[in-house]
Amino acid sequence: MSAATSVGDAGPGPRVPWADVLMSAVAAVSWALIGMAGTAALGLRLLDADAAGSPGPLTAAVVALGAGGSVTPSGDVSAYGLSGAEADTAIDFTPLGVSLVGALLLSCFFLRSLRAAGAAVRTAELLARAGAVVALSVAMAGGLVWAGHDVVTIDGSSLGPAGLPGGGGGGGGLEIPGLGDIGGLLPDRVGDLVDASAAVGFTVDAVPTLLGGFGWSAGVLLVALCASRRTPLPRGWDAVHRVVRPAVSAVVTVLLVAVAAGLAAAGYAAIGDDHPRRIAGAALLGAPNGVWLGIPVGLFVPGDGRASGALLGVLPHPVDELLGAGSDRPVTLGRMAELDGRMWLLGVAAALMMLLAGVLTAVRTPVPAARQGAAGFAGRCALRLGVATALTLPLLAWLTEVSANASLSVLGFDVFGAGIELRGRPGTALLLGAVWGAGAGAVGALVAWASGAAGVRAVVWGEVDGEGVGERGDAARAGPYAPGAPYRPPDPGTNPYLRVPGEVAGPAVPPGAGAGEGDVSGAPTVIGPVGPVGRRGSRRGGEGAGGGERPPLWPDEGPPPPPPPP
Repeated sequence: MSAATSVGDAGPGPRVPWADVLMSAVAAVSWALIGMAGTAALGLRLLDADAAGSPGPLTAAVVALGAGGSVTPSGDVSAYGLSGAEADTAIDFTPLGVSLVGALLLSCFFLRSLRAAGAAVRTAELLARAGAVVALSVAMAGGLVWAGHDVVTIDGSSLGPAGLPGGGGGGGGLEIPGLGDIGGLLPDRVGDLVDASAAVGFTVDAVPTLLGGFGWSAGVLLVALCASRRTPLPRGWDAVHRVVRPAVSAVVTVLLVAVAAGLAAAGYAAIGDDHPRRIAGAALLGAPNGVWLGIPVGLFVPGDGRASGALLGVLPHPVDELLGAGSDRPVTLGRMAELDGRMWLLGVAAALMMLLAGVLTAVRTPVPAARQGAAGFAGRCALRLGVATALTLPLLAWLTEVSANASLSVLGFDVFGAGIELRGRPGTALLLGAVWGAGAGAVGALVAWASGAAGVRAVVWGEVDGEGVGERGDAARAGPYAPGAPYRPPDPGTNPYLRVPGEVAGPAVPPGAGAGEGDVSGAPTVIGPVGPVGRRGSRRGGEGAGGGERPPLWPDEGPPPPPPPP
C-alpha cells in the first residue's frame, strides 16, 4: 500500500481529507476578506470618503467591487413632495488595489495547502480544494450583498440656490439664466430649497456580485496554479509545468513589479503635495488601475474614452486634456505625447518590462538534454511568452475599464453632472500582445543563452516539491519519513564488511555456486564452522578449521604469507 494511503481508506485510492480541505479553504477566504476589507477601509479613510456615510457599508461596497461585484447607487431628491426631482447614478469601476491584496492572500494560502497535501496532488483533491475555496468566496460575496447598503442624507443647502449657477446662497432666490430670479414665484409649490433633503443610497447587487465572486475566485486560483512553479500538480500535468508556468510566472512577476513601481511613484508624489493623504488613499485603492492601464497604452494599444464634469479632474495629465474635448477621442500614446513629450517614456518603460519578461521566461524554461541550439530555444520561449501576453493584454484592458455617470437634476435643471468612460480595444490588444510577447521572448532567450543563464532557474517537474515528484512510484504524504522493513536481516557470514577482523570462517564459495542461496548481489558466501556457543568460527587462532589462518575475503585473493620462523 502506498505511503499516501491514509488509515481507514475503503477504496483503492486515498480519500480526500475533507477536514483539511475545509479548514484550509476557510483560512484562505478569511484572510483574503480581512486584507481586502482593511485595504478598502484605510483607503476610504485617507480619502475622507467615510465622512458621508457609515464606514461599514461603504467598506463592504468597495470590497464587493474589488471582488468583481456591482454596486448601484440610487437617490430620491424631493422638496416638499415634488416628484420632478430625481437622481441617476451608475458606476462601473473595479478598485484593483483591493482586488490585488485579496488575490495575493487567497492564492498564497491555497498554494500552501497544496504543498502540504503531498509530493503530487491528486486530481480529485485539487478539485475539492479549489471548489471549497470558490464556494466560500461566493458565500463571502453573499455577505457583502447583505452588508453593503446604506442611505446618505445630503444637507439641502448643498442643493439649494448656492449650488446653482448664479445662485446667491443663503436663502436667496433661484436664478435661471435668461429668466432671472424665479425663487419668489414658487414659494407654495417648491418651498425653500435650502430646507430640501436629498437621500442618496447605494446597494450591492445580488446576482452580479455572486457571479463576480465566483469568477474572481476561480480566476485567481487558475492564475496562481499556472504561475507557481513549485506547487505540485496531478500526475500527467507535466506539460503544464514545463510549457505554461515559466511564461505565466514571468508575466505575473513583471506586473507586480510595475505595481510596486507605481506605489513608489505615488509615495514620492505625496511627499511634496498639499494633500498627501488623498494621494496615498487613491494609490492604495487604484494604483494597479493606473499602472495596468498604462501598460497597454505604452505598447501602442489604443483605447476609447470621454470625460466631463467634476470627474474630469480625477484623470492624470495629459489624459484629462485629451478627453476634455467632449466627444469620444481615441487614447493613444502618440496623442498623449503631443500634449506632453514625456509620455514617450511610458513606451520605453513598457518595452523594457516586456524584455524583462522575456529574460525571466528564458531563465525559468528548462533546456532539453538534446540541445537544439539557441534558435530552437528562442523559438520555444517566443511562442510561449507570445501566447501568455496575447491573453494578458486583453485581460488588462477589461480590468481597467472605467464607466461612471452621475447627474442630479431639479425640475430638469442639472445641479451637477459628471461622467467618465475609458475602455480599451480587446481585439487590438490580443494581436499586439502576441507580437510583443513573441519578440520579447525571442530577444530575452538569446540574451539569456549568450550569458549562460538559460534554464538556470528552471524547476524540473521531478523537483517541484523538492523531493523528486515523478521519480518515485507513489506520492508520499506530508509528515515524518517512515522507513520500510528491510528485505532480510544483516548477516556477517554473507557480508564481509560486517565481520570482525581476524574472525575465522570457512572456505569461500566461488561465484555462481549455489545460485540463489548466497548474497542477492552475487557476492561470495563465506561459510565457517559453528562453535559451541553457536557463533560462526572461533576468535582464537588454532581452534576450528583453518588453524588460525584468515579465510580469503574475495575469490582472487591469494593465501596469506607464511608466519616468520621462531
